[in-house]
Amino acid sequence: MGYEGPLEQIDANSWRIPKSYKSGMRVDGVIFADDAMMKKLRHDQAPDQVANVATLPGIQRASFAMPDIHWGYGFCIGGVCATDPDDGGVISPGGVGYDINCGVRLIRSHLTEKKLGKRLRPLVDALFEAIPTGVGRGSRFRFSEKEIDQLLAKGPGYLVRDRGIGCERDLLFTEANGCLEGARPDFVSQRAKQRGASQCGSLGSGNHFAEVQVVDHVFDEKVAATLGLFQGQVCVMIHSGSRGLGYQVCDDTLRVFRDIPAKYGIDLPDRQLACAPIVSEEGERYLGAMRAAANYAWGNRHLLMHQVREVFEEQFDRTWEDLGMDLVYDIAHNIAKFEEHDVAPGTKRRVCVHRKGATRAFPPGHPELPDEYQSVGQPVMIPGDMGTASYVLVGAPGSMERTFGTTCHGAGRQMSRTASVKAARGRNIAKELAGRGVIARAHSRKGLEEEQPDAYKDVSMVVEVVARAGLSNKVARMRPIGVIKG
Repeated sequence: MGYEGPLEQIDANSWRIPKSYKSGMRVDGVIFADDAMMKKLRHDQAPDQVANVATLPGIQRASFAMPDIHWGYGFCIGGVCATDPDDGGVISPGGVGYDINCGVRLIRSHLTEKKLGKRLRPLVDALFEAIPTGVGRGSRFRFSEKEIDQLLAKGPGYLVRDRGIGCERDLLFTEANGCLEGARPDFVSQRAKQRGASQCGSLGSGNHFAEVQVVDHVFDEKVAATLGLFQGQVCVMIHSGSRGLGYQVCDDTLRVFRDIPAKYGIDLPDRQLACAPIVSEEGERYLGAMRAAANYAWGNRHLLMHQVREVFEEQFDRTWEDLGMDLVYDIAHNIAKFEEHDVAPGTKRRVCVHRKGATRAFPPGHPELPDEYQSVGQPVMIPGDMGTASYVLVGAPGSMERTFGTTCHGAGRQMSRTASVKAARGRNIAKELAGRGVIARAHSRKGLEEEQPDAYKDVSMVVEVVARAGLSNKVARMRPIGVIKG
């Protein structure tokens, strides 16, 4: 069953679901997609989720979806909305997702593909050996109850300043400096903390990965140089989130939120949109716990980067500093944050921006960017599938004008994991990837089958839509040469 409602084309890259479509819609829905994507999307129910989100109290301007849109819990993946606490705005865990602050971190180096040569295979093997991957795999890093509270409150700042892991520059080049203010470790359950105490610094499973990549095309030489990227360069991209801790925070909250909409007289078309007013005890408790889980996720990616640096140091007998393994940027794509935006021409408000499978994309000159990037805008990393390419973009002014400073977050699935495994029957995905020049390591054959390239949309098409729509600008394309997965 697909979407049978109205879709009005706004321009070549965006479509409108008018608020007259469903009773209770307070604003229109807007989906960024081209004609070809929209034809396929009509067979998905994700547009209905865009319309459902438009019914949330306090929503501003529109309910948005990026071109990597697909069905999710409550919100579609690729869903974006901003709610105003002064207008009865709500916070919805479905607009953040179970994997709170799942995100991407990109590390550059001075190495080139040519210099890597025959060292690639032992390098990938060493990364797979050193970095815990897969369901339930714990980290070598351990945290006491007091230490986990410090991590939840301070994020990677605790790791840098209290445990001497990494450097201050790593924090500066992380969204929000790796720490959301207002985190409340005391609002995180003991069960969540127990799950998180042994998992920080582990990759997890599903679509999470650590990938050795090569910059194989530069679209904007000037911006690439500012980001420290160049043709033929070896980089490492890390994609992971808050592991079991974030999942537990979401699960705990959804149990509490089951009856909250009725308590506050909120009528919802889908119970998966369970929400609470931002200005309420329940809303404040979720926000405090969600922020703590987000800080944990930044800490997790920080420790994953630390292990990547250690492996490179061992393989090349040089320090990570000598190898030029600096953080380009770290960006979240499952989060809710308070930001200032124009909700109407000339009307700026502090709103809660939900980004669920969507990435912040602030333009040049935004005060939250580090000084080095003020002239070019915020880096945006868009991972594709492990057989094709990933992209680096930077935020453009159109994102502030059209989407509360947001762009896409990845290629977007076009096949479920079950369908992907079925489609892989009789095939050897690792061998197919090797034929494309990619060395892949995973603990299970099923893991590679679920994440095979055919499971995802063409990332280049997704990137083209957000570039043409003025949400972000292309900087470089990265080709995978080695990947480890759970």
